[in-house]
This record gives sequence, structure tokens and C-alpha cells, in this order.
Amino acid sequence: MTEVYWAMGAFAAGALLAWFGAAFWGKYRYQVLLKEVEKEAEVMKKNKMLEVKEKYLHLKSELEKQTSARNTKIQSVEAKLKQRELIFNQRQEELQRKTAEVDANKENLNIQLQLIEKRKQDTEKLHQQEVAYLETISGLSADEARERLTESLKDEAKTNAASYINEIMEEAKMTANKEAKKIVIKSIQRVAAETAIENSVTVFHLDSDEIKGRVIGREGRNIRALEAATGIEFIVDDTPEAIILSGFDPVRREVARLALHQLVQDGRIHPARIEEVVGKVRKQVEEEIVETGKRTVIDLGIHGLHPELTRMIGKMKYRSSYGQNLLQHARETANLCAVMASELGLNPKKARRAGLLHDIGKVPDDEPELPHAVLGMKLCEKYKEKPDISNAVGAHHDEVEMQTLLAPIVQVCDAISGARPGARREIVEAYIKRLNDLEQLAMTYPGVVKTYAIQAGRELRVIVGADKIDDKHTENLSMEIAKKIQDEMTYPGQVKITVIRETRAVSYAK
Repeated sequence: MTEVYWAMGAFAAGALLAWFGAAFWGKYRYQVLLKEVEKEAEVMKKNKMLEVKEKYLHLKSELEKQTSARNTKIQSVEAKLKQRELIFNQRQEELQRKTAEVDANKENLNIQLQLIEKRKQDTEKLHQQEVAYLETISGLSADEARERLTESLKDEAKTNAASYINEIMEEAKMTANKEAKKIVIKSIQRVAAETAIENSVTVFHLDSDEIKGRVIGREGRNIRALEAATGIEFIVDDTPEAIILSGFDPVRREVARLALHQLVQDGRIHPARIEEVVGKVRKQVEEEIVETGKRTVIDLGIHGLHPELTRMIGKMKYRSSYGQNLLQHARETANLCAVMASELGLNPKKARRAGLLHDIGKVPDDEPELPHAVLGMKLCEKYKEKPDISNAVGAHHDEVEMQTLLAPIVQVCDAISGARPGARREIVEAYIKRLNDLEQLAMTYPGVVKTYAIQAGRELRVIVGADKIDDKHTENLSMEIAKKIQDEMTYPGQVKITVIRETRAVSYAK
């Protein structure tokens, strides 16, 4: 039992001893850990103090910089304010000085105004005294003197105005004559080509183009013989079934046409035969000219006309003016003159004679440098026509002064015959060719679908494809076509070019 108690006591003592050992060891470790924690806390405290110090120094330097910048800015603003204050003070002083000057000038101005008013009053008194003195001397009142002066000035102004108007009128007449001549020359330049074609070309039609080779002959000997015998140029080109006879003498062209017609009909074309035929045809044409002149004179009841004038009247058959046959024009003018002279109580026979001869200067045998009216008057005087007839022929275009009543009658009837609708026209072939040339010229541009020359060639309608040309390009196309027509073609008046572009939408209801 005692051993049991002993064992229990030993166990209890060991357990107590073990508890005390563990407690002592735990306390020791606690103290060691506490010392380590204190050391780490001290290190952390030092580190934190260093960081705080660094941040403090950094913030301090930033604040010093900001403070320095603000101080600099404040100093700059203070300097500007001081400068503005100085300028303001200077301007205020200048304003005060100018105000004082203005006040002084105002006082001086008032004094001067008073002096001027006083002098004005003195001047008015002197003027009244002078007017009264002048009225006493002249015996006229001021109103009467003013009226007389006004009337004299009016007369002088009217005289000067009349002189000035006369000078202007004379200058205007001179200028008008110059401008009129310029306009006429420009018009001649524009239509000269067509007039030359009309007056110098005859077209000889052939049955086939095979005859052209025979007309030309071997190495061109036949055509050279024709040109030498007739004095007319034969143009054999690509014109289908036609030969062009070119020359300014209408009688020679007629001789060449008739000779060529006989040669083609006969079939024998060689130089010897050509000379023979041309000689025969020339005699026939001369006989026909004389016969035509005699027949015309007899038809119109004109007697005692010189044979040479009769022959010239026959030559009118082969001359035309703007498509109007000259002989037919002379006959019309003669008949119109007779009717008008009868209505006015004048001699109709003289009027008919003057009307027939008025264009005789267009068919002379030679070519003097005179207007046809003056040349006709010279021919009438040469062949013993009466002075009133000669004057009427020479004055129908105002080249010479009208001396009798026959002259204005011939002038008016000449204008009536020429202005008759249908009397003068273009050559049909030239007209058709010009229309075709207009249409073909426009077709050369890309995008053009169709062209139509309308209004006798005065307007060209150009239809373009909507998918090929836009609206903006149509205007440029119109200008290009107009410029090309102006540069390459000859035409009277002006040609309007209208470019049409349209978009069509087509649908079908089924």
C-alpha cells in the first residue's frame, strides 16, 4: 500500500516538475520572442520615420517651387499693373492738356465767328449800297438786270449747243459710214464663198462615171484641150456622175457646157474635134445672145436701142444674182417701172427703158474698176441714151445724184423685184450639201447618236446617248461643235447648236 502511495507521490512529483519545466520554458521563449518583436518594431519605426522624412522633404521642395512660381507671377502682374497705371496717368495728363486746348480753341472760334458775322453784315451793307448805286447808274432794277443777263446767257448757250450738236452729227455720220462699210465687208467675207460658187460654177451631169475617163483623155490631153478652147476650168473629181465647170464668165461656161454636151452625145472626144465643136457652139451662143436681146426689146416695146446694148441685154440671160436670173430681173423691173410711172403720170416708155437697162453694167465685155451702176450709166452715155435714162441707171444704187423722177422709180422697182419671195435663193445642191456637212460634222463626236439640221440650216439638233455622255459634258459638246462649225464651214447668219440628252424608261403591261 505504501509503495502504491509512494509511486503515486513520485508520479505526482514528476508531473509537477514537468509542469514547472514547461512553464519556465514557455516564459523563456516568450521573452525571446518579445525581444525579437521589439527589435522588428524598432526597425519598422525607423524605416517609417525615414519615409515620412523623405515625403516631408519632397513636399517641402514642391511647395517651395510653387511658392516661388506664384511669387514670380505676382511680381509680373505687379509690374504690368504699374506700367498700365503709368500709361493711364500719361493719357489722363494728355487728355487734360487736349481738353484745355479745345477750350482755348473754342474761345478763339467763338471770337472768330463773331468777327465773321460782323464782316458779313458789313459786306451785306456794302452789297446793298453797290446794288443801289448800280441801279441808279444803269436805270435798271436788280430783277431786270438779272433777266437780261439770263436771256443773254440762254442765247449764248443755244448757239454753243447748236454748234456742238452739228459737230457731233458730222462726227457721227463719219463714224456711221466707217462702221457701215466694216459691216458690209464682214458680210461679204461671210457669204463670199457661196456667192462665188453660185456665180462661177456650172455642174454638168453625166449618165455614168465611165465617161469621165474619156473626157480626161490619154494623159489628160482632152481636158487640157477643152480648157484651152473654152477658157473654163474642168474639175473631174469624186463627185458621182458630174463634172464641174468653173469660171467667172457665164457665157464661156455656157459655151463649155453645150460643147461638152455635144461631145458626150457624139462620143468622139479628141483635141481636133473639141476645137471644132467649141467654135461652132460659140457662134451659136453669140447668135442666141443677139436673138434673146432682140426678142426682149420687142416684147417690152422698146425702140431705137443701140445694137450693142441689145447684145448686152441678151448676155443677161447667162448671168444670175443670188439665184435670180438677171434678164428675168431686168424684165420684171422694166414692167414695174412702167406701171409705177403710169400711176404717177410720167412717161411709161422711158421708165420701162430705164428699168431694162439699169443692170446693164453687170455684163460688160471688159472689166473696168467701176460699180455696175456707174458703168451702166457710162455705157448708156456711150451709146447715145438720153440723159434722164442714163441718170436713172447710174443713180439706182445712190452712186450718183438723182436728177429726175425716173431715178427713184428705178431704184424702188429694182428693190421690189429683188425682194420678191422666191426671187433669190441658194443653189439647191450647195444648200443640201451644207445641211449634210452640218450633220456629218456633228456625227464625228463620240456619244452622238443622231443629228438633224433644221430651220434651213440655222439650227442643228444633236441627240446623244444618255449612257455615254452626262449632263455636264453636253454643254462642252455644244461649244465644241459650234467652234468646229465656225472654223471649218462657211454659212450665212448664225447656226444654233442644241444638244439633247434624254433618259427613257419603257415598260410593257402584259
